[in-house]
Amino acid sequence: MSVLSILLEGLAQMGAGIGAGIAVVGAGIGIGNIGKAALESIARQPEVSGDIRTNMIIAAALVEGVALFAVVVCLLINFA
Repeated sequence: MSVLSILLEGLAQMGAGIGAGIAVVGAGIGIGNIGKAALESIARQPEVSGDIRTNMIIAAALVEGVALFAVVVCLLINFA
């Protein structure tokens, strides 16, 4: 193997690791914003807290699913 191919493989692995980290941080920020907005909405209208909570859980699950997909893609790039 040439030095260039080894360097490019190392850069690809580093990019995959950075991508996985960014995906996890982005998901954490997104879920935090979802929780913040839900608590503010419940504080304004406590009578619809059940509906807000259900929508919050669904939105958080979708964000977490996308983040998990991004991490899996990054790991596949890393070990391929």
